[in-house]
Amino acid sequence: MPMSSSNRSSSSRSLSNRAARSLLALVGFGLAVGLTAPAAQAIEVKAREAILIEAESGTVLLAKDADVPVPPASMSKIMTIYKVFTHIKDGRLSLDDELPVSEKAWRMGGSKMFVEVGTQVKVSDLLRGIIVQSGNDACIVVAEALSGSEEAFAQELNELAPELGLLDSTFANATGWPHANHRMSARDLATLARRIIFDFPELYKIYSETEFTYHDIRQGNRNPLLYKALGADGLKTGHTSEAGYGLTASAKRGDMRVILVVGGLPSARARAEEAERLISWAFREFKTYKLFEAGETVEDAGVWQGAREEVPLVVGDDVKVTMSRAARKDMKVSVRYSEPLPAPIEQGQEVGRLIVETGQDEPQSYPLLAGGSVERLGRFSRLWSSVMYMVFESGIE
Repeated sequence: MPMSSSNRSSSSRSLSNRAARSLLALVGFGLAVGLTAPAAQAIEVKAREAILIEAESGTVLLAKDADVPVPPASMSKIMTIYKVFTHIKDGRLSLDDELPVSEKAWRMGGSKMFVEVGTQVKVSDLLRGIIVQSGNDACIVVAEALSGSEEAFAQELNELAPELGLLDSTFANATGWPHANHRMSARDLATLARRIIFDFPELYKIYSETEFTYHDIRQGNRNPLLYKALGADGLKTGHTSEAGYGLTASAKRGDMRVILVVGGLPSARARAEEAERLISWAFREFKTYKLFEAGETVEDAGVWQGAREEVPLVVGDDVKVTMSRAARKDMKVSVRYSEPLPAPIEQGQEVGRLIVETGQDEPQSYPLLAGGSVERLGRFSRLWSSVMYMVFESGIE
């Protein structure tokens, strides 16, 4: 794995000893200059649309028609849940609050929690009614309580969508009930699932529950992956005649979590088999590698007219990269900054970028921070520094 740098006025410097040892251990003997990682291993995708990502970085491992807006069916209930979770996190709603059941909610068809008109239902029960039982009636209850009507709730979802990075989604209701203006792309569903997982880690645990009983009616979670040894812990199935059978799922093994969205499958069995096959493939073929730890020095950079001649360049957070196991030996890592760095420099100031190229996706870029502060030289010292720089650069002896 070559380590190079660009945009410099002086010659390249090597990595710090610690960083060099870490990276050499990671990639073995793959040090041929100029190589790029091969594309991710192809796998047949039977779903009409699909996307598979590594959750922490968002790295796309597989995609098929992932940006096409399609009927999401009940998978769009994840958006309804996101709205409810936000109210709970903000303190506007409590798990113990009770919400009223309207006649509209009670009459709602499709999958149901079986709430009764005129009663009050705890938010904690309604969440499980939506997540575990896929209750359309429960969705109406929370929509009316939060926004006054389902129509107003849907409008709020449309306003929230771009804030969450959902670029191909429009909402007409709270349930995923068939409607010409109710659409989501597979990529948007994966993005939304990722936000649910990382924005609400404690509440997300509800998605792993396999059954829920309300009014003596026990219903099992429709997510087929929860019953298999895959590490799955969420999220939501969906089905209508137009949408076909779909699933937004997440699974974690060790430190690696993946999110999968599939849609347009012909049966519940096909959905389960396709999801299991693709998630198993992801864990088999890909791995997340830690390149640098937070605060670790990547390189020492020269300083112009500073009280110190060099300053360490460090990463602020852990640098992790997900790639196919076969591609790791060909990874390219480079540092980019203008050298020498002009003083003064403050510790923590961004002074460059760390670029990681795997050949499987767009290059990933991470900020390089000054590992210490460097004061500027006094006026006379700066003048002398300039004179000496011109002497050495001109080659005068």
